[in-house]
Amino acid sequence: MDKTIYSIVLTVLLFAAPLSAAPVQAELIAGSSAAVSHLEINSTSSTSLQKISLKRKAMTEVLKRYDAPLLSEVDSFLEACEKYNLDCYLLPAISGVESTFGRFLIPGTYNPFGWGRGVIAFTSFNQTIMTVGKGLRENYIDKGADTVDKIGRIYCEGDTWSGKVKFFMNKFEEEEKRQLFFMQDAVQL
Repeated sequence: MDKTIYSIVLTVLLFAAPLSAAPVQAELIAGSSAAVSHLEINSTSSTSLQKISLKRKAMTEVLKRYDAPLLSEVDSFLEACEKYNLDCYLLPAISGVESTFGRFLIPGTYNPFGWGRGVIAFTSFNQTIMTVGKGLRENYIDKGADTVDKIGRIYCEGDTWSGKVKFFMNKFEEEEKRQLFFMQDAVQL
């Protein structure tokens, strides 16, 4: 009985969501916050490899603190940020807001971003991360929504989403600074 009710609710949501979604154009949205594109990473230079390693370590440490199912997807996040020229902490931060880094989502969807109102199912977290990264680049950032605030006005109803995403981005950035401090301190010893 519970499975039947769940199926009916899911079916209604799948068909009602596209009807209720209002069309929005990123070009018309104003606002400012941290830019969501990152500097180009040339993966052949030792400096770039150090930056990637530092971001990997920062993501790993923050995701460990939250006992995140997405801990094993750190390399997928880095691949998406590099491929789609995104801030490397944007996607994990969105997953933090939308699903507590993959802890709370519709079972079997692999959708920690709430993409498509959370009901779109993917075959893996990697597929979801790459799809959402591409979607953010092409449908948001390339159309003028190039800050977290601008993305938030389109991505989620309400006015608290961007602040929450920036909160998690800041957690990753703070951990990166902490890791950098320890790396420099170890070299000086």
